[in-house]
Amino acid sequence: MNTILFNYLLFNFLKTIFKVILIFYSFGIILNLFEEIEFFKNLNTSILTPLTLTALYIPNLLIKLLPFIIFISSMWFLLYLRNSKDLLTLKVFGYSNFKIFFILAFTSFVFGWIILFAINPITSSMVKYYEQTKSKYSRDVDHLIVVNKNGLWIKENINKTNRIISADQTKSNILKNISIFNLDEKYNLTQKIHSETADISNKEWILNNVTISSFKDGLSKQIFKEKLIIQSNYDYIKITSLYRNFDAMSFLDLLLNYKNLQEKGYNKTYLDQNLNSLLSLPFFLFLMTGLASILTMNALKKSNNLTFVIVGLITCVAIYYFKDLSLALGQANRISLSLAAWVPIVTIGLFTSIGVLQINEK
Repeated sequence: MNTILFNYLLFNFLKTIFKVILIFYSFGIILNLFEEIEFFKNLNTSILTPLTLTALYIPNLLIKLLPFIIFISSMWFLLYLRNSKDLLTLKVFGYSNFKIFFILAFTSFVFGWIILFAINPITSSMVKYYEQTKSKYSRDVDHLIVVNKNGLWIKENINKTNRIISADQTKSNILKNISIFNLDEKYNLTQKIHSETADISNKEWILNNVTISSFKDGLSKQIFKEKLIIQSNYDYIKITSLYRNFDAMSFLDLLLNYKNLQEKGYNKTYLDQNLNSLLSLPFFLFLMTGLASILTMNALKKSNNLTFVIVGLITCVAIYYFKDLSLALGQANRISLSLAAWVPIVTIGLFTSIGVLQINEK
């Protein structure tokens, strides 16, 4: 009998999770599709392109929303148990509130690890393909930043002229082996600047050991300067914020290629933040199931589901902003970014441990 009841809990809980995931996926498709159609409306593409890109992008978004998906799924399933009197039946056969909570929470915990090791590499590949595809259609935009194995590439518009910048990977706020191609409105090359290093701490870039080649009427003129200051639309903070898209990196990539990613120019602090955020996911899912259990298993009698819906929504919003606040503290250097990923887990864990003890007595 215990095996039957255990299978019943496990199967129906997983079925509820997949129902909620399907609902979120459907809403995600609808909402993101409008954004993709807006992007492609002036391009010669079929409707299949935005549809395909949307379908590739949403799974990664669902992983980010997974704690809230698990919370909603847990509440939905536990409310079903309460209202159908199955919770009372489980208690008759020796299933305490704590045992039910632990089965569901541990299932969420294992589900989180499966997501990290089996699903996250797939969604990361989807995001990578998504970005590569959109970048092909973004080649005519005024401002574009690309980071690949060949280094950093920037296209920007300055005073109605165009500029293309290439450089080796950044070391802190320093670019090495930098080449700048200045083009006129018709994309004719007017000037080429080569510098050994460039300090990009702010939008006034300081270039050192500079060779300037000017082109006019088929003639070339070359001069050398020890230092040159140029204006740019970007500084170090803005550049790193634009190209540190960790969605294209899977959990396994971060674990196995951590040093290689640093050598490619990715900021160690943000690598640590993303690694810890992913690592904390299974624990977050465990605790979100615990919160749902605390809210729904305080009594056996039926109650208005609307109350639970409102309380659940408030809880989700509060946790979302708490996570955002923790991240903001990390970005402001009040706490480390790695610690910022774990502060919500520790806080929710303390609250959940007290609540679970209380529901176990009911």
